Amino acid sequence: MLFQDRRDAGRQLAAALSEYAGRTDVIVLALPRGGVPVAYEVAKALGAPLDVFLVRKIGVPGHEELAMGAIASGGVRVVNEDVVRELGIPNSLFDAVAADELRELERRERAYRDDRPPPDVRGKTVILVDDGLATGSSMRAAVAALRRLAPAKIVVAVPVAAPEVCSEFQDISDDVVCAHTPSSFRAVGVWYDDFSQTTDEEVRELLARQNEASGVA
Repeated sequence: MLFQDRRDAGRQLAAALSEYAGRTDVIVLALPRGGVPVAYEVAKALGAPLDVFLVRKIGVPGHEELAMGAIASGGVRVVNEDVVRELGIPNSLFDAVAADELRELERRERAYRDDRPPPDVRGKTVILVDDGLATGSSMRAAVAALRRLAPAKIVVAVPVAAPEVCSEFQDISDDVVCAHTPSSFRAVGVWYDDFSQTTDEEVRELLARQNEASGVA
């Protein structure tokens, strides 16, 4: 095992992100739910505000594992033009699936941040955190969506990743930090002693705790 739990993983990841400590232009965004305990430790170590960045894949009906697009926090919508064109997906079908996913995204937004609006990342250095990268599909969607919000820099940061997947993010993010890239990766949870599910309550508590500490209302 590399990590006792996600909080331990976050502390190890934070050590690799020390160059971003104490900067007023940095914000840490977590992919919920599993990324939040990791990101909490990163934000605490860097003295940065913490928030969630929600991404919902828009899957092709009947082949939901194939993404025809994604939606994300801040009203961002990304269309996978290649998939839509190749399968001849009509706008009406895309819109219908996107509407279903938007309802779920909005439900999670309310659950995690109540009435607080999504953070304004324009011109900021955003550190995007998850508990690991296996295929990287959710993180790729998050990076694509985040680009639409005009941050100055996107840093993808995870405690553990498949080596080839970590390398892919060198091309689509401005910086990538994978604290560990074991050659026999298999799955993210293999590298944690405790990989139990993060609850909604834990997400809310960690967001509130860090933002009180960093002076964010």
